[in-house]
Amino acid sequence: MSLEDTPIYGFSTACGHGTIALGYWAVHKGLVNAPENGVVDVVIDVPSGRVVASVTRKDGKSIYADFVNVSTYQIAKGLSVAIPSRDSDISVDLTFAGAMIASVDTTQLGLEVKPSNVNEFIRIQREIKASLGDRAKYGPNELYAMLFFEEEENGKGSGWIVQKSINVYGDQIDRSPCGSGTCGRMAILLAEGRLRENSKLLHHSIIGSAFEAEIVSKGQSPVEGFPACVVRVRGQAYLVAETRFFINAEDPVSPGFVLR
Repeated sequence: MSLEDTPIYGFSTACGHGTIALGYWAVHKGLVNAPENGVVDVVIDVPSGRVVASVTRKDGKSIYADFVNVSTYQIAKGLSVAIPSRDSDISVDLTFAGAMIASVDTTQLGLEVKPSNVNEFIRIQREIKASLGDRAKYGPNELYAMLFFEEEENGKGSGWIVQKSINVYGDQIDRSPCGSGTCGRMAILLAEGRLRENSKLLHHSIIGSAFEAEIVSKGQSPVEGFPACVVRVRGQAYLVAETRFFINAEDPVSPGFVLR
């Protein structure tokens, strides 16, 4: 099975929450033999590599799905970025988690991650992206999304880090905490030395949805000075609609057209 994420500005090389959703969908459609109780693996090829969505079932229902991402690592730390509208500079970190993710600590902006600040985050994201320019490119990969994150009170106990993010991409807001972005946050936490053995991240979105993440293995990063890790992310998906497209040979513009 393969997955192409298609946000409004084109194709992405990875989509974590899309991987979770596709795992649910494959089970729902009977494309894999799923038990009434237990776990079934759905193997998915994405442009950045092969990932696996492991769907946990209970009494015939899909309860949650874990996906194990491709190798994730930090690319740059503390890039100085100008925000003209605020007449100030901030620091931005970059990670590769199957897709290029920028990470910004909201304490630099004095903004809380809450719905009333959505338009301001979108506006600032445009300025940061413009200021980053070619620094946000990594090989053939260009910037996919920007996570503005804040620390949250840890009600989960020892071994957990709790953060909340707003994920901005293509001037849109993600309803999830972003699967690739969650992996990117783990890579940064690892590089900062904040992850103890068996530490986990509880990552909330701006609307309260959540992913849980943990590192399953560590490795050598292609970027000197930063460690690499393979991250497992756990989340849920819900089937809400089905759409079917057809190619009609009699259509004079079949199978489609490109204007730009």
